[in-house]
Amino acid sequence: MADHQEASFTLPSDPAEVAAARRFVAEVLGRWGLDGDGDAADSIRLMVSELATNAVQHTFGQSPTFTVELRLDREEVLRIGVTDSHPRFPRRLPAAVQQDNGRGMSIIRILAAEAGGRLSVTPTAEGGKTVWITLPWAAAPVPVC
Repeated sequence: MADHQEASFTLPSDPAEVAAARRFVAEVLGRWGLDGDGDAADSIRLMVSELATNAVQHTFGQSPTFTVELRLDREEVLRIGVTDSHPRFPRRLPAAVQQDNGRGMSIIRILAAEAGGRLSVTPTAEGGKTVWITLPWAAAPVPVC
C-alpha cells in the first residue's frame, strides 16, 4: 500500500445523499483493508452519517453540496472530513431532556475518543468548514504466508 491514499466524493446537500456518503466511505475503506463487518467500520459509518446529516441540515440551504474526503497516511492514521460551504462551525447544544436533535457532535466526539481519535474543525479558503475525524488506522492485518 502507498504511504498516502486519498479519495473524495461531492454530493448534493439532500438528506437522501447521506446514505450515499456512508456507502462511499464503506467502499473506499473496504478497498483499503478495513473489515466492513467490524466495530470500527460500524463506528465510522455512524460518524459519517452524523457529519453528512449536519452538512445537509445545518447549512440552511447555503451549501448546495458537501464533500466527503478520506486520507490514509502510512497505514497509521485515517482522516475523514466532511466539508460544506456554510461559515458557521458546529457547536455543542445544551443537554435537554426533550431535545430531539443536537446530539450528533457529541456522539461523534465520543466515538472518536473511544477509538483513540479526535474531532476537529478547520475553515476552508472559500469560507466554509471541514469537520475532521482523525483515527488510528484499524485495518485488519494482512496474514503472512
